[in-house]
Amino acid sequence: QSQLVESGGDLVQPGGSLRLSCAVSGSFSSIYAVCWYRQAPGKQRELVALWGSGNIAVYGDFVKGRFTISGDTTESVVYLQMVDLKPEDSAVYSCNYQEFWGQGTQVTVSS
Repeated sequence: QSQLVESGGDLVQPGGSLRLSCAVSGSFSSIYAVCWYRQAPGKQRELVALWGSGNIAVYGDFVKGRFTISGDTTESVVYLQMVDLKPEDSAVYSCNYQEFWGQGTQVTVSS
């Protein structure tokens, strides 16, 4: 059974940057996919990015080159580097691995 712990959320001004981390207890299986999702109040949860075995990275359409997902299998951690943040990026960001979810970390983009 895995546990996921996110960190790195904060209040940042528009145009700012943040790096989120998702620490996964235990090791990844040989074939894996770790996803970052986000959910803003009153909105549906949406996929931000996926990082999978073979170093595959997939992004939601709204990312438009602003975010980069990466990971370290030896440390069992997945990062989401976000730049050029916009107010509409404000949401709770959660990571998912298999059937496990973290508690989420709040990202607020506001001047």
